[in-house]
Amino acid sequence: MVALLLLLALSNAVKTNGDKSDGQCDYKLTLEPRPHSVSILEFGAVGDGKTLNTLAFRNAIFYLKSFADKGGAQLYVPPGRWLTGSFNLTSHLTLFLEKGAVILGSQDPSHWEVVEPLPSYGRGVDVPGRRYRSLINGYMLLDVVITGDNGTIDGQGSVWWDWYNYHSLNYSRPHLVEFVASEYLVVSNLTFLNAPAYNIHPVYCSNVHVQNVSISAPPDSPYTVGVVPDSSDNVCIEDCIIDMGYDAIALKSGWDEYGIAYGRPTTNVHIRRVRLKSYSGSSLAFGSEMSGGISDVHVEQVYLYNSFGGIEFRTIKGRGGYIKRIIISDVEMANIFLAFAATGQCGSHPDNNYDPNALPVFDHITLQDVIGTNITIAGSFTGIQESPFTSICLFNVSFSISSGSPTSWVCSNVFGFSESVYPEPCPDLQSSYPNSSSACLSLLHFNGEVAVL
Repeated sequence: MVALLLLLALSNAVKTNGDKSDGQCDYKLTLEPRPHSVSILEFGAVGDGKTLNTLAFRNAIFYLKSFADKGGAQLYVPPGRWLTGSFNLTSHLTLFLEKGAVILGSQDPSHWEVVEPLPSYGRGVDVPGRRYRSLINGYMLLDVVITGDNGTIDGQGSVWWDWYNYHSLNYSRPHLVEFVASEYLVVSNLTFLNAPAYNIHPVYCSNVHVQNVSISAPPDSPYTVGVVPDSSDNVCIEDCIIDMGYDAIALKSGWDEYGIAYGRPTTNVHIRRVRLKSYSGSSLAFGSEMSGGISDVHVEQVYLYNSFGGIEFRTIKGRGGYIKRIIISDVEMANIFLAFAATGQCGSHPDNNYDPNALPVFDHITLQDVIGTNITIAGSFTGIQESPFTSICLFNVSFSISSGSPTSWVCSNVFGFSESVYPEPCPDLQSSYPNSSSACLSLLHFNGEVAVL
């Protein structure tokens, strides 16, 4: 069924009928054909990898905008290497990359527009001030599909990584695909390479499906991230292979006072059947920018390998917000330095106007049915004294610890409950907090209902 939906999504519109079962990825899609289709060739594009095609993409999409009220349209990108700067999409559009089609991000920063920072961040993430617009953008759009027959979007990010490393960026780095305040979005059947920063970044969005994509960047690419659901809801990420310099998947929701004021959480997220690898960050990360809150996340059937961190929750005093009602199950790990981590001392502040008394809440986190081989440290849970991490629930977890490991578990300012966990966790995670065991066992017993997103 998933394969059929992915095939239909190649050239069709996407909507949801509202039925759901065990998670956001089980929403049924009702797909309607796009009645109009044009090739980028019709707008003078040249696929030689040297000719700049930004104007061709912009003109094509401007033309296709006229079909938005006529069932929408498809922009077809044939085999070739299509160099371009940043361009915007329109509603009711399918961008289809044929096999052998490569959209190349220009390495000339003058080909990337400069825009204001996101309101929930208040400034660029890399440097204060504005940011470069992403390569492919959508703002306040409805019903957009970016897909193909395993076509490629290559950000050619090496120049951006050098500028970042040498502190010579004028503005914060761009991403490859960014949707802002948009709904009913599908990104599928594509390869993403060498993003300057993030690859797929839905922010303030609803009903987002990321399916069957391959994403990679070199190990030394600084702070490159695969998929970043950011202040977004009803998100599905499934059947993906992601190998990044920093985090593979990172959930976020705004930065300190800006995220608190914007107040939009990331919620109802379903992640399943993914293979994740992270060189210097974590395969699956929550935060550290989470001031709008992160909740109701269900992760299952994941393989995390050859990474510094496996699953990590990050926050710090001044963030505010919360991370709660997270269920992660059926996880296999291999060759991970730090399998589980939760820290209240991670991240920086955008400026000096944050409220140091804005304490984050970390509660009801379930990690169950996890097997790990060649793990150096099983878990490091370091909460905040004024706001301890509570109801951390560990069930049926078994790690093979590498020889010479200094310690298996590190804990402070955390409380939880564990059952069938090896090696045995620290006492703080053995029912040392009132109601921890009852809360955790309740979550375990009602796992199916709690995980319905």
